[in-house]
Amino acid sequence: MSVSIRSMTIGDYDDVAALWHGAPGVGLSDADSRRGIAQFLERNPGLSLVAHDGDRLVGAVLCGHDGRRGVITHLAVEPARRREGIGRNLVERCIASVGALRIEKCHVFVFAENEEAITFWKEGGWHERVELRLLSRYTT
Repeated sequence: MSVSIRSMTIGDYDDVAALWHGAPGVGLSDADSRRGIAQFLERNPGLSLVAHDGDRLVGAVLCGHDGRRGVITHLAVEPARRREGIGRNLVERCIASVGALRIEKCHVFVFAENEEAITFWKEGGWHERVELRLLSRYTT
């Protein structure tokens, strides 16, 4: 069967969350609850994607923007289906969608020790921004 890609909906949540939980290197938090993902999808309509082979979920990615920069997170492909171009296809569609919104740059967050992911992104033309450090703070 061929892989089909479409926009993620909150109806995909259970399957997507299961994929993320089984994917090493995907960091999940309370923000990734059903409610959190529903808010993200509502704020960024049509940008996050799922890939299916028939009725089986084989890949997913979150994509959004802040109005000036795009961001891609939580890219995951079922381990048995890696190296088939599913992840690359998901990413390229995200980039095209963000570009269509006239946003010229997109960022991706990768854990520093996730060498497999870093290699994937670099092979796709992404470059590491070693001059930046990410700082975070909880709002509550």
